[in-house]
Amino acid sequence: MGQRLRILDVGVGQGTQALRLARAGHEVTGLESDAAMLDAARAALAEEPEGIRGRVRLIEGDGRETGAHFLPGTFDVVLCHGVLMYVSEPDPLLAGLARVLAPGGLLSLLVRNGDALAMRPGLAGDFDTALTAFDSPSYTNRIGLPVRADRREELAETLTAIGAPLRAWYGVRVFTDLAPDDAEPPGSPEWERLLTAEERAGRTDPYRAVAALLHLCGVRG
Repeated sequence: MGQRLRILDVGVGQGTQALRLARAGHEVTGLESDAAMLDAARAALAEEPEGIRGRVRLIEGDGRETGAHFLPGTFDVVLCHGVLMYVSEPDPLLAGLARVLAPGGLLSLLVRNGDALAMRPGLAGDFDTALTAFDSPSYTNRIGLPVRADRREELAETLTAIGAPLRAWYGVRVFTDLAPDDAEPPGSPEWERLLTAEERAGRTDPYRAVAALLHLCGVRG
């Protein structure tokens, strides 16, 4: 096994990502503000073997409150996936996350791509929503909640300002965003071809720039 990393998962949700990392041997702290989600994560953790349970700590709290929970430089990796779209002002949150990163630590963000917000409704034929998306970062997500998107260049400037400049970025859900619910099942040859194409598009210009989501990786100086 490689290096055991100290990982903070902000918005841990049901714990899927945190448990995978713990199974890989890392020490994971999950931070979650939604009590129901936290209960689900605790229930999932309780089903794991003792050795994995011992590598996971779950805390009820908001990602904007990292200073109340952790000392500076506590973590080697901070994950903030699918969270920024629910935060009206992301800069204070990001600054707090960078603060708890050790030197050389990785800040991993998964955000809705504000530069391609019109793509999904436009391809689906909803041109009123597509036209609105050209001028506003706000949108309604698939579960009906009002949320917001981020632009890569603006986030890159923020990451530089907080001392964790952008090192790499990828597109997520380039081809899979509009895949039908009855698509071929995971593991089938068609599914594998889709994932191969998606992975390549996510790291290739110009395709990655129009992905539904962006994965940005900043490194603490």
